[in-house]
Amino acid sequence: MSESSASALPPGRPGRQPWSQQESLSLDSSCLSSPPVNFLQELPSYRSVVRRRTTIPREKPRGTLLRPTDSYRAPLEEDVTENLNSQSIRKYALNISEKRRLRDIQETQMKYLSEWDQWKQYSSKSWKRFLEKAHEMTTHLELWRKDIRSIEGKFGTGIQSYFSFLRFLVLLNLVIFLIIFMLVLLPFLLTKYKITNSTFVLIPSKDMDLQCRVYAISSSGLIYFYSYIIDLLSGTGFLEETCLFYGHYTIDGVQFQNFTYDLPLAYLVSTIAYLALSLLWIVKRSVEGFKINLIRSEEHFQSYCNKIFAGWDFCITNHSTAQLKHSSLRYELRADLEEERIRQKIAERTSEETIRIYSLRLFLNCIVLAVLVACFYAIYRATIFSQEHMKKEIDKMVFGENLLILYLPSIVITLANFITPVIFAKIIHYEDYSPGFEIKLTILRCVFMRLATICVLVFTLGSKITSCDNDTCDLCGYNQKLYPCWETQVGQEMYKLMIFDLIIILAVTVFVDFPRKLLVTYCSSWKVIQCLGQQEFAIPDNVLGIVYGQTICWIGAFFSPLIPAIATLKFIIIFYVKEMSLLYTCRPSPRQFRASNSHFFFLLVLLIGLCLAIIPLTISLSRIPSSKACGPFTNFNTTWEVIPKTVSTFPSSVQALIHGVTSEAFAVPFFMIICLIMFYFIALAGAHKQVVDQLREQLSLESRDKRYLIQKLTDAQKDMRNRPD
Repeated sequence: MSESSASALPPGRPGRQPWSQQESLSLDSSCLSSPPVNFLQELPSYRSVVRRRTTIPREKPRGTLLRPTDSYRAPLEEDVTENLNSQSIRKYALNISEKRRLRDIQETQMKYLSEWDQWKQYSSKSWKRFLEKAHEMTTHLELWRKDIRSIEGKFGTGIQSYFSFLRFLVLLNLVIFLIIFMLVLLPFLLTKYKITNSTFVLIPSKDMDLQCRVYAISSSGLIYFYSYIIDLLSGTGFLEETCLFYGHYTIDGVQFQNFTYDLPLAYLVSTIAYLALSLLWIVKRSVEGFKINLIRSEEHFQSYCNKIFAGWDFCITNHSTAQLKHSSLRYELRADLEEERIRQKIAERTSEETIRIYSLRLFLNCIVLAVLVACFYAIYRATIFSQEHMKKEIDKMVFGENLLILYLPSIVITLANFITPVIFAKIIHYEDYSPGFEIKLTILRCVFMRLATICVLVFTLGSKITSCDNDTCDLCGYNQKLYPCWETQVGQEMYKLMIFDLIIILAVTVFVDFPRKLLVTYCSSWKVIQCLGQQEFAIPDNVLGIVYGQTICWIGAFFSPLIPAIATLKFIIIFYVKEMSLLYTCRPSPRQFRASNSHFFFLLVLLIGLCLAIIPLTISLSRIPSSKACGPFTNFNTTWEVIPKTVSTFPSSVQALIHGVTSEAFAVPFFMIICLIMFYFIALAGAHKQVVDQLREQLSLESRDKRYLIQKLTDAQKDMRNRPD
């Protein structure tokens, strides 16, 4: 560039640097040489680069800011030719003609490859096509696919995410049941019903007092007509003697023709397996949702553009499907606009309003804490009262009193679960949060309430099991008089919670939701009915209900192996009941929210429930002595002792390897290596984030260049129109 062109710049414009300094700006030579140069120097991207270079002179080049199309095609073609084996043309953001041209280049280069390379290319493409077809077929076989899509179109993606979450729990419980069935139930049933040539193995325990082995089934002899109903609802009587509970598996193994199946080890391995599977599955789905959540939370304007310009599915050919897609996009846009309104309102707050709202939130959170403490104390007292009176002349009680004593902890927990969400929903309206954050905070409060109630119940039972007034605790290690088979009785409590929760859901739907719909429809002129209004589908309460049921399933599966099957049937019933209630009794919520965040948050709440379920299970397996009168662990002090005993049967080299891996000498270096790897990935993520920020800034500058050029073009057209002929 000549010095005359630099002197011709307008006053106030930065002059051009010498050519050696201009190379660091990473501008294409074709752009620098194209006329008019002074016009290109007025672009916002050029000004930004010059300003940055003057403030940070040693900064490395940030890449090309003005790149012609031809300069982009050459490296792209080179990249395609070099990566025929790993890259797909679909990944490139090009039009159809460019993709066809690149495909022709690929086919031309395929002719010059060896027969082996050609066979690998064709087999790779065929395998990819097969996987795509298989994935397409599996989507058509997806459970409740049409129902969930219909719900999405009519009520939005927020409610649709709840039903998708419910479908996930159905599949999860089904897999958990299959694990327990294959490892525990199948060998037991094959031997019990003489299907295979196998026998039970019973190892008599030595040095064990006979008093610790006394276990009488809690059956009152079917004296009253309602005894079967009580047994069915409470898990006592005839159900206590079935495969439903832990105490039925009082064997030490199954002897087949060629080997002995260690049932205690299989029982513990099945528990560890379903907990590990649940953790991995939830984390995998959470990571997928977190990626979408992270992308959509970066830029709100991007969300609008994606929905308006790229939200339509052009593969839709059915009219009803198109209407559902229209409704889904409309609900999403409403949710985005509602959240944008809340953000604008927060930005316009004064300092006095900010202080007032935070003071109010602090006061309301104190009320929430007081409600939680009161509920926990009520559950504790109800559990103590129920356990103390359950064994005292229960057969002499009338039907109502008997059932009330058995279900007292479940009734108190259910009442707390009904009352606290109503209180929290009223409180949250005064805290002035966005709709999405309201749902998250309400779910967090309610999930802490619901899951903590289960933990309070389990720990209260644990304290009663391990404490007693006589010397049986020293003799057996636990209160054998009140809890001869304490695992079965804990399983009965989990069973009662599961059944009672299902009964309450059905009763509320039939006796509350449907009558309310009828009153709103046919008695809408009454002022009381107008105040009530039509029922809204409360997503937080419904999500908490199924997370609560799933946490009960995780805790109870060890004490009652068939609870996962009961939970699967329960969630299937809940799906159809909630779908009917949604379609015929509920209306969409006037406050919209985004479902992408909700789906990830549902899984996060479920992960919290899993962690809370692992805590009491771990304490029960490792700290509380196992029952000496029932179950597969009668010859072990604790359930976990089966692992060291099994390891002791391995060869000495394998034992040394296992002891070395579990020792501190291995754990400390392993922890340090994991920390180093974690720090490396954190640094790598930071570098990637910096590159993404640079690319985002570059895209922003290019958009400003386009707006600037359009403005200049418009001004030039106006000047030409106003110029006299």
